[in-house]
Amino acid sequence: MTTEQEELVNKVNKAVEEIRPFLHSDGGDVEIVSVEESVVKVRLLGACQECGLSKMTLKTGIEETIKKHVPQITEVIAVEQ
Repeated sequence: MTTEQEELVNKVNKAVEEIRPFLHSDGGDVEIVSVEESVVKVRLLGACQECGLSKMTLKTGIEETIKKHVPQITEVIAVEQ
């Protein structure tokens, strides 16, 4: 992994740490699976897996927070277990 990629992953991790307490408060969590160019793949965990609002959480919570910290990210995608 190049230094630039490492910096990108570190910024994504920092953004996820900002949203994580909110997910934990509802019994959920998120795991970063990969950061590939401008796309972040995540796995929703705990209550977030079964929640009917998980797509909204993904787009308006997780994706917006990551994009705020890392503008070069264009999309956040949830992957299955």
